[in-house]
Amino acid sequence: MKKTAIFHTSLPKTALAAAVALGLGTASLAVAQDKPTVNVATDPSFVPFEMMDQETGEMIGFDMDIINEIADRAGFEVNLTTMEFNGIIPAVQTGSQEIAIAGITITDERAEIVDFSDPYYDSGLRIIVRDDNDEVTTIDDLEGMSIATKIGSTSYDYLTEKFGDDADITPYPGTSDMYMALLGRNVDAAFYDAPNVGYFSQTRGEGRTKVVGPLYEGQQYGIVFNKGSDWVEPTNEALAEMHEDGTYDEIYTKWFGETPSDE
Repeated sequence: MKKTAIFHTSLPKTALAAAVALGLGTASLAVAQDKPTVNVATDPSFVPFEMMDQETGEMIGFDMDIINEIADRAGFEVNLTTMEFNGIIPAVQTGSQEIAIAGITITDERAEIVDFSDPYYDSGLRIIVRDDNDEVTTIDDLEGMSIATKIGSTSYDYLTEKFGDDADITPYPGTSDMYMALLGRNVDAAFYDAPNVGYFSQTRGEGRTKVVGPLYEGQQYGIVFNKGSDWVEPTNEALAEMHEDGTYDEIYTKWFGETPSDE
């Protein structure tokens, strides 16, 4: 009887231990499941900030590393959606997307309808022409010429304000279309964000294009949020931490080959 009693007493202990272990596992799972998923929009063709890895089918780039690091620190999962740049701000404004990162310049006009993080990248606008073009050295030389840029970009706003009808300004939905128009001699020049222009000239446009003139209209990129978003403060805290512990410089060097202080 005692043996039987001991046997029956030990069984509940085993069951209890299993239950405790299962409970801990369930608790850990619950914690993981409690991490919110946030809809994040980006532009699929703004290299080297965001672009498709042809081998894996995943989005990679400077912005992708930045937002994934922020998500880890701020405590959310990224549900990434790609769309044309022109639709990104409206998507966040209307709430179909909660966050956007796509080399988006902080402007007063945009800040009226969406919130921005602290600036995370200093940029500007540059001119790119074909390698055999010696006529263009500054923005003023583009008067009367055909110029490609990107729909919805600050570069398009800059060109239309400067030239009006005194230049043939063609906005393209993607940067690849813009550069193909330049290489195909459909336009005389392209005008767009400096890091993207420089990256193209050093990669696919090497030997066929060149960047000319100074940096125009110094700009800063910010991460975009719905108005009043609770994610702005955690994002800014994460960005500050990344600058302090060197993570930002590591990501920057990975994609641009130098640290920001080297520029």
